Amino acid sequence: MATLLELTQQGDVGTITDDSKLSRIKLLDPQQLYELWERQQWSAHAIDLERDKADWSERVTQAEKDQLAYNLSAFFIGEERVATQFSGLVRSYESQAEEAFLTTQQVDEARHAQFFNRFYDQVLQRDGTFESRLEQARADVNQAFIDLFDGHLVQSQERLLDDPSDLEAKVDFVVLYHMVIEGTLALTGQNFMQTYLERKGFLPGLLEGYQRISQDEHRHVAYGTWFLKDKCQDPGIRRRVQARLMELIPLATGVLVPPGVDDPGDYEILGFHSSETHTFAFTALSRRLKVIGVPLGDQAAETEDPVPA
Repeated sequence: MATLLELTQQGDVGTITDDSKLSRIKLLDPQQLYELWERQQWSAHAIDLERDKADWSERVTQAEKDQLAYNLSAFFIGEERVATQFSGLVRSYESQAEEAFLTTQQVDEARHAQFFNRFYDQVLQRDGTFESRLEQARADVNQAFIDLFDGHLVQSQERLLDDPSDLEAKVDFVVLYHMVIEGTLALTGQNFMQTYLERKGFLPGLLEGYQRISQDEHRHVAYGTWFLKDKCQDPGIRRRVQARLMELIPLATGVLVPPGVDDPGDYEILGFHSSETHTFAFTALSRRLKVIGVPLGDQAAETEDPVPA
């Protein structure tokens, strides 16, 4: 029952993807992604939460609430963190189209945080301010989550704020943000939460929120894939992306594991075994990296460009 880290170290995606098809994928550029953003607008305050209030008190058991806590709190805190730690990337834009798209992503992240704040206020009945609800939510996340969002993410933005023209800092940020935080962790959590809510048939407002957020984050990850594929034409950048990933994957593996779990490779939450979540996360990451042209694990060592003598 391999974890995300073990799957990454093996670097074997088997028949998960068709390389020939992946190599022909035409990625949307920042201008196209900006135009898509204009067509996909939604309001965090327009989603109806009335039935969710009734479901939370009448249909959701305490055991289910306990299991939902980590996913909900991770998204609430995570959306606030990524919204506030994004200005450095906006400042690093290389074209007017890229600038336009990156500003939409920061707006998206603020919108996502607004949705979860509404849910915590109106459905979970957490009294106080936005800030106090965020602080309460921190009791539900693990140390790996804190290290990733309060440590690595903050440090990566500070490097870009110090020098927006630093390409290596920008690559490092996009790998962390778009490939690991959004493309691996967030989309995995959203996938299983949406499946769970659809199966249970309750909390329709929360389900709609996750669906809308997932739509936004697929746009974000598309930008990161476009950017890295372009920059990884340089073998040095490609090696940097590989090294950054291998540094971050152990921490990301820890983020996937809810607090209180004894064996990170063998547990169940919301009816899903850990092997399902870790395999989904690995598959999502490996597919994007194949599009970019960056192998993982043992494959990376086999295909790495030789260092000139």
